[in-house]
Amino acid sequence: MGGVTSSMAAKLAFFPPNPPFYKVITEKSSGLLLLDRFPHRENVDVLKLPTRRGNKIVAVYVRYPMATRTVLYSHGNAADIGQMYELFLDLSIHLKVNLMGYDYSGYGQSSGKPSEHNTYADIEAAYKCLEESYNTKQEDIILYGQSVGSGPTVYLAARLTRLRAVVLHSPILSGLRVMYPVKHTYWFDIYKNIDKIQFVSCPVLVIHGTSDEVVNCSHGKQLWELCQEKYEPLWIKGGKHCNLELFPEYIKHLKKFISTVEKPPSSRRNNHLRKSVDQSSSTTHRHHSSRRKSTDCFEAPRKSTCKRENLDFINELEPFALKFDINDDKIGKLRIPYEHMERSRRSVEYVEKPRTSIDMKPEWPRMSVDCIDRIGN
Repeated sequence: MGGVTSSMAAKLAFFPPNPPFYKVITEKSSGLLLLDRFPHRENVDVLKLPTRRGNKIVAVYVRYPMATRTVLYSHGNAADIGQMYELFLDLSIHLKVNLMGYDYSGYGQSSGKPSEHNTYADIEAAYKCLEESYNTKQEDIILYGQSVGSGPTVYLAARLTRLRAVVLHSPILSGLRVMYPVKHTYWFDIYKNIDKIQFVSCPVLVIHGTSDEVVNCSHGKQLWELCQEKYEPLWIKGGKHCNLELFPEYIKHLKKFISTVEKPPSSRRNNHLRKSVDQSSSTTHRHHSSRRKSTDCFEAPRKSTCKRENLDFINELEPFALKFDINDDKIGKLRIPYEHMERSRRSVEYVEKPRTSIDMKPEWPRMSVDCIDRIGN
C-alpha cells in the first residue's frame, strides 16, 4: 500500500523538465562550475551540494553588493534553475538581496529521483550551505516557496525559530487537496502545509492569483488564516498560476515586505498584519498576453461535516494526475516546447505515516514560478 500511494503522490506532484534546460560544465582555466547556457558572472556561484539522502543537487548563489538579507528560493513544478536563472538575477537586483536557488533531486542536473522526502533533504542541504559556506545567519534568511516549493519551504520554516520571514507564492494546502477537497489529512498525503503552517513563527507573506487554474486561491487564503504572524497578503486579481511575476504589484509588494521585515516586530504588527488587499488594474493585463486557457477546475474546500468521508475518490485520482502544476507555455525567449515535459516520474520510496510530534516541532536548524520573464520595475 505504501509503495502504491508513494508512486501516486509522485505522479501528482513532480514534473521535472525533460530535457533539462541547462548543463553544468567545468571551466578549464579556473575549475569553476558554470551553467552552459549562460555567460559567467562574477557575482554568481554554481554549486553541487550533497544531501543527507545521498543525492547531489545543483544550486546557484547570486550575490548583491552589501546585501543584509538572503532569499532561499524553492521553485515551482515543471521548472529547473536554468529556466529560473534570469528571474533569480532580477529578484536579487530589485529586492537588493543575495539569493540561492536550487534544483530538487531528479530536476535539472541534480541526481536522484523526485520525492517529498528528497525535497526536504534538498532544502536542508541548501540551508546548510548558506550557513557554512556563506556565513549566513538564520535571522537574515527569507524562505521563498512557489507552488510545490511551498512544501519544503513550510517544512523548514516550521523547524527554524529565528528566520527573518517566509514568502508563499501560489502555495498548496497539501498535495491531495489540490486534486480533491478532502476535509481530513491522510497519512499518504504529501506536503501537509495545512498542518505545519501553524508552527512557522516568523512573518509570512502569501501571494496568490484569484484566477489560478491549477491551485485554487482558497489554498493561499486558508494558509494565510492559519499563520501565526500574518503579513498583508497579495491577492492578484486575474492572476493565474504561472504569471504573477508579470503584474507590477508583485515586485512592489515584495519590496514593501522586505522593507517591513527589517523593522522591529511591534512596528510590523501596527502597520501590516491582518490586512487583506485585492490588487487590480486594467493596465496590468497587457503584461501577460502569453497565457493558456484554463482546463483545470478546482472547487473550494467543503465545510467539514460529521459524516464519514467517502474515500472512493482515491481510485479516481489517476486520470487527473496530469492536472497538478503542469507548466504554462514559457514566455519570450525562455519558451520551452510543451511536448518535452515529462508528465510523470515514479518514486519507489516509502511514505511513512506521520509521526505524532517530531515532524511538527521546530528542531535542528538544520514548484517560480513555473514561467519566466523579466520583472518590470
